[in-house]
Amino acid sequence: MQANRRKFIKSLSAASALVATESLAKPFGFPAYIPNLKTISPNDKIRFATIGMGIQGNFDTQAALRNPDVELVAVADLYDGRLEHAKSAYGKDKDLFTTRDYREILARPDVDAVLVVTPDHWHDHVTIAALKAGKHVYCEKPMVQHLNEGKAVIDAWKKSGKTMQVGSQRISSASFQEAKRLVEAGEIGQINYIESNNDRFSAIGAWDYSIPPDASTQTVDWDRFLGDAPKRPFDEKRFFRWRNYKDYGTGVAGDLFIHLITGVHFVTNTMGPTRIYSSGNLAYWKDGRDVPDIMACIMDYPKTDQHEAFQMVLRVNFANAGKINDVTRIIGNEGQIEFSENNLIMTKKKLPLAPGYGGYDSFFTFTEPVQQEFVKGYDAKYPPETRKADPVKEVKFEAPKNDDAHAKHFGNFFDNVRAGSQGTLEDPVFGFRAAAPVLACNESYFEQKVVHWDPVTMTQKNPTTPSATHKKKSTVASAKTVAKK
Repeated sequence: MQANRRKFIKSLSAASALVATESLAKPFGFPAYIPNLKTISPNDKIRFATIGMGIQGNFDTQAALRNPDVELVAVADLYDGRLEHAKSAYGKDKDLFTTRDYREILARPDVDAVLVVTPDHWHDHVTIAALKAGKHVYCEKPMVQHLNEGKAVIDAWKKSGKTMQVGSQRISSASFQEAKRLVEAGEIGQINYIESNNDRFSAIGAWDYSIPPDASTQTVDWDRFLGDAPKRPFDEKRFFRWRNYKDYGTGVAGDLFIHLITGVHFVTNTMGPTRIYSSGNLAYWKDGRDVPDIMACIMDYPKTDQHEAFQMVLRVNFANAGKINDVTRIIGNEGQIEFSENNLIMTKKKLPLAPGYGGYDSFFTFTEPVQQEFVKGYDAKYPPETRKADPVKEVKFEAPKNDDAHAKHFGNFFDNVRAGSQGTLEDPVFGFRAAAPVLACNESYFEQKVVHWDPVTMTQKNPTTPSATHKKKSTVASAKTVAKK
């Protein structure tokens, strides 16, 4: 009886995939939403495919495979060399399915989940198509490329009933979890200011990645890579170093600010800022890129039930030839927490109730009779016990040596897939609330304006007209094929 039931479920899954295949094949169509016909048993392997086998695609695949009871069954990429590499790296003991066309992956009944590790301008297209095809989705950060794309992904996720995780994995680290615990326990009092930076000074760190000598229109599917981006002749730099161009990426804001802000949102339980302003310039890496290599942003967070109003400043500097110390610092009125992915230092310092007098103070400018009167009133108001503060206290936390934030982030995703839950650590609502402010940084920079944002409704109060800088998304673009990250 059990065997017959499994055959029946498999036949339903195959039929659902056939529906998706037929619809995806239509030039301008989307597949109909496929309900949860297949339930994954806790004892079954989760079979996943990676769409985009570039740098991050490989790191994500390896992190996913460090979890038990999961299996890579297929990959997609638009550079033939990476498909060949995937076969040798992940298909030594099996016939790994490879394709340039991600739609072939979505049509496969043996794929339970997909990793969307494409250039940013393809995130929304592939994610929505995968959810409609009945797949669970792990999508790299930022979840979308532009502010006007987030709601469609959230709607598709809610309607699908599928599990979705956004990939800013640092929040799964022990250090970030400890920072969250300390803040929630009130250890540093009321937060009033946060600063976070991520600097670099190397060519690879500034995204000048290696380009294979065989890169050409024969080995690269250039037209499919462009998707709904502006049409242009083949350019291997734009394909292999796409982060350097705003047509395909999101610059330092979408690559690095997003990690910083995701961590802050996770630790403080905030929904986001209401006002965003950024500035910067292209100072060092003048290699044809059209995004800045230095950017700073200031954001205003309003008072909520979770926290007082605070200000946050983010910075990335790709030309920092000094000592680089990338940390996030959360400052409260009773202490601060300074943390990175691997360690944390909390410094507690409370002021005494009595303000004191003397020294660099106006007390010495009073006449002697007035000084005596002042001291008498001071002693009556502030007894000795109010004049001493608690000693400064420093607490250090080191993440365990085996702490693997990347694998743990995937573990949370897979656990929710098995449970049939949409409640991941970084679901699309959380993911968009983190992505929106950094995308607003780009809009602020390129349009030289303050961006006003409603973090509750996730709506921009002063949106840019589509004719200005936003590209127009079309259903034609959504039916095209995707490139690699």
